[in-house]
Order: sequence, then structure tokens, then C-alpha cells
Amino acid sequence: MLARRRFLSLAPFGTVLGPTVGAGEGGTPEVNDQTVQNLVRAVEQIRTEIQVQRTFTELDAVREPQKQYLKTSGKFPDFIDVGIDVWFRVYDWHLKWQQPVQIGRDASGRYTMVVMATTLVMRPDALPNFVSIPYDNK
Repeated sequence: MLARRRFLSLAPFGTVLGPTVGAGEGGTPEVNDQTVQNLVRAVEQIRTEIQVQRTFTELDAVREPQKQYLKTSGKFPDFIDVGIDVWFRVYDWHLKWQQPVQIGRDASGRYTMVVMATTLVMRPDALPNFVSIPYDNK
């Protein structure tokens, strides 16, 4: 087992902790509780950032209605109308994760984008965060 003092004196932590670690008896670094708390906080922030990168929060507004519709009908909905902000979050998700984007127009001239077998229809006349009830092509 690696002692806490030895662990914190290693190169990566020595550069992170820098001047907060003082030299004690015999040149060994002294670590106080505040230093350890700062280190734990930094590790937690890194963990949270990594978690957020893989949760696809940009798609949450669309996924929830899709899941509800899937549970009730056994299939993904054909369409969901969305506001401008939701539209651009989904579009940015495609760019960020380098996924192919299928953008088109419907018969009314509104922009459409396919996400997991559901076509999102941009509704610029709706509120920016608007998400409609999913519906099928009938």
C-alpha cells in the first residue's frame, strides 16, 4: 500500500499541489487536510466532467418523449415537433460526436432531422425549448 504522503509527493500530484505541500522533517512533504480536500474536489470535478460527456444531455428533451411513446405503442414515434433551441442542441450533438446528420424539409417547408427512427420537425413559431407530444404519420 502506498502511504498518503508518498502518493501526494509523486510527480503528477506534486505539480498539482505545488506550493501547498511544504517540506517536513527529513525533506518529506507535509500534507494538511485542506490540501487533501482540494485534491479530492479536483478528482470529483474530473469524474463529473467525464460522466457528463457520456450522458448526451443534448438529447434528453427528445429521448424522454421517445421512451414514453415506445413504452405505450411498442415502436418509436414517426415525428416530434421541437423548438429552435432543442433543434440546435440535437444538431450540435451530431456535430460533436461526428454522427451523420439527415436534414430535409417536409411538405410544409419546415426543416426535419432524423434521430433514432424519429423525425424531428423544427417549429420556429413555438417556444425555443418546445417539445411536442410524439405522433405517427397518419
